[in-house]
Amino acid sequence: MKTLIFNGSPRVNGDTSSLIKIITEKIAGEYKIVDAYRCNISPCLDCRYCWKNHGCSINDEMQNVYEYIQECNNILIASPLYFSELTGKLLDVGSRLQTYFCARFFRKEEPVAKSKKGAVLLVGGGDGHIDTAYHTACTLLHHMNCYNIHEVIYSHNTNERPAVDDNNMLMGINSIINFFTDN
Repeated sequence: MKTLIFNGSPRVNGDTSSLIKIITEKIAGEYKIVDAYRCNISPCLDCRYCWKNHGCSINDEMQNVYEYIQECNNILIASPLYFSELTGKLLDVGSRLQTYFCARFFRKEEPVAKSKKGAVLLVGGGDGHIDTAYHTACTLLHHMNCYNIHEVIYSHNTNERPAVDDNNMLMGINSIINFFTDN
């Protein structure tokens, strides 16, 4: 089993990263983490290369991510909430999935043949509105051929209680791990 994890957190030891650490200690198989704030992945430039060609014209770390997307069984999107949305750097990385959109709608090709399971983990100390971020994450997952998506797991009030101390979050992590390993 292979799992791709998109980490949208700028904080190395923050709530999101701490939860990802728990997941990687428990999950079976191989995993790859795409750290949106530390990777060498540029946002989509709307050059329209992918309107007629397979792949992306930008040659950076995203090329390796595209390969892993093809191979993996599960994809997790984990992010803090910024103004009730995924972080900007994570959205930059996600914009590079434009090549999959163009494959489907312009070139009439299926860019990711193997279906995957997906999950979304959100943390924040703000107003508790997760709908926009969850919808965006699901859109990204759909572009990577994830339609079997676990119920969103989130922790509010992280300004006063770390997410690793949120029992509902910890139960949710266990549920995601079981969901990913269940055939």
